[in-house]
Parts: sequence; C-alpha cells; structure tokens
Amino acid sequence: MSHGLPKEPPEMSTINRQIRLAARPVGEPRPTDWEHVEEPAGQPGDGEFLVQVLCLSIDPAMRGWMNAGRSYIRPVEIGEVMRAGAVGRVIASRHSGFAVGDHVSGTFGVQEYCVSDGRGVTKVDPAAAPLPTYLGTLGIPGLTAYFGLIEVGRPEPGQTVVVSGAAGAVGSVVGQIAKILGCRVIGIAGGEAKCRMVVDEFGFDAAIDYQSEDLRKALREHAPDGVDVYFDNVGGDVLDAVLLRLARGARVVVCGAISQYNSTKPQGPANYLSLLVNRASMTGIVVFDWADRYAEGIAQMATWRAEGRLKSLEDVVSGSVTEFPETLMRLFRGDNRGKLVLKIAD
Repeated sequence: MSHGLPKEPPEMSTINRQIRLAARPVGEPRPTDWEHVEEPAGQPGDGEFLVQVLCLSIDPAMRGWMNAGRSYIRPVEIGEVMRAGAVGRVIASRHSGFAVGDHVSGTFGVQEYCVSDGRGVTKVDPAAAPLPTYLGTLGIPGLTAYFGLIEVGRPEPGQTVVVSGAAGAVGSVVGQIAKILGCRVIGIAGGEAKCRMVVDEFGFDAAIDYQSEDLRKALREHAPDGVDVYFDNVGGDVLDAVLLRLARGARVVVCGAISQYNSTKPQGPANYLSLLVNRASMTGIVVFDWADRYAEGIAQMATWRAEGRLKSLEDVVSGSVTEFPETLMRLFRGDNRGKLVLKIAD
C-alpha cells in the first residue's frame, strides 16, 4: 500500500465540523459553553497524515479539562477544539509510518478531520475488535483500570475489592480484573438495571444500588471483614461510606470523582481519619504515568478478552459531531452503561 498521497485526496473544500470551548463552565456545562465551527479540512505536510475521525471517546475527565488551573494535564483553552480521544481512518498520508486505510487511535479532538504528525497515535485492528472497544477496554479506560488496580490497589487472592461507578467504562473493567485475580468483588452503581448488569454480565459477586439502598448498611453486609481495596470513581458520599469499612492496611485508589465535577463547592472526604485508624493509604492515579507500559496492558487485556474472561461494553451513540455537548451530559446524568462513545462516521 502506498504511503504517499492518494490519487484523489480530500479537496480543500471538504468541511471539517468542530466543537470548540467557548467559555469555562460554572457547574454543569451549558450549550453556550460551546462554539460550533466549520472550516476546511487541513491537508498533511511532510511527515503528517490526515485522519477522518470515526468515533469519539466521551469521558468524565473532559469536565476537568475545561477548568483553568493546575492539573495533571493542561486545560483546554478558550477557542480551542475540545480535547477527546478518538479512533479514525487515515485518508491521506505523507508519513512513512502511516498508510492510507490504516485505522488509528489518538487524541484527535471533537472534530471530523485531524492532521497528525503521529505522536501519541497508535494503529488499531478493526478485525481484532470493534473500533469503539479501542476507546474502552483496549483503550485509556481499560489501561486506567489495569494499572490503577494492579499497581496501586495491589489486590491479593481472597481479598475484598469494592468498585464505585461499577457499570462504567473503568469500573466494569476493574471489577472483572479483580475477579480474574481471585478477589471477592462488590460493585456500587445507580439503579436496578445497572446493578443487575454488574453481577450478571461482568461477574461481580454483589452489587449495591446507592440510589435505593442504605450504602453503609449494605457495605457491612457484603464486606463484613472490611474492604481491602477500594477503587473510587465517584467521590462524595460514596467515598465517605466506604472509608468507614476499610480493613487494616487497605488501599484506596482515587481515579475520579464524577459526583463532584459539576459542583461549585466540591465535597472532600469527611471520614479520612479512617486511613489513620486502619493504617490505610489513599493514592491518586493518572494513567499517563504508565505510558511506557501501555502495550503490556493492552496485550494482557486482549488475551483475557479473547479467552472470554474480560467482557467489554460500549454504549455507542450514533450522530454528528454537533451532538457532542448533549452526549457528554449523559455521563453526568448516569444514562450510560459501559464506555460512552459518539460514532460520527462509518
């Protein structure tokens, strides 16, 4: 296959629809926080290629990227295309490592086309797994679960692992890996349907519906000897409830706090002294810290997936790139099951 420009590359008149950040949200993002832009699709220069974006990754972390201030990654600037992981197809190339027709994964942003120099971009195989899976179990959420649980949670066979956001992209993978490692796994999710899925589809030992159950009472019932590893995706009241059930030497993995992202007065942990009493630790994780080991994590999870031991679930919404703002809000309403993906092209 040729690595040069195709005989009929996209014309400069090809329109690239984009979503840009227009204002920093206060509380929940509003329609006025976004700018819808149309401009000609760029053309690749030497050492570059043009990607047609097919699927966008919709992640809770996006809310934090909209805020100004110091964080683990620079904020999206006003007027900038909204940051987003995506999978796409190379449609024009002047890069020796990427050919027309290659499927690739990278941070291409909320737009229909992206010119890339290849940094941070990996090739993916649509014959091995559906493209949305490379944004979920075989992508950043899966890698977050893998390294966060194994390297920071350090679960041992027979220990009790509790996961919040258990029906989500990260939590569902955390629980399944913990089961593979021989642990007893309890998921916390919102609603009967999600809790049923956590047990029946993902194989957790039990699920607690925080919307209808007394969370502290349920934790006492399901974890009578305490919680050895807590993988936290939601923060707030759920985190406080689990802190009261920690076992001696427990490890709390702080991955996210979706319950607090749109709050103008975020709630910190009130029961943090449980860490002292139980000689426990609480550690924040950012998956980028294991970037040099991504291939290892993906290979292991691909093996488990091929063996039928690790299931992936993508909640795929089909629509145009202009539907990104409303699709993002599904995360904060808890409407998604599994990894939320916006499919914008075939």
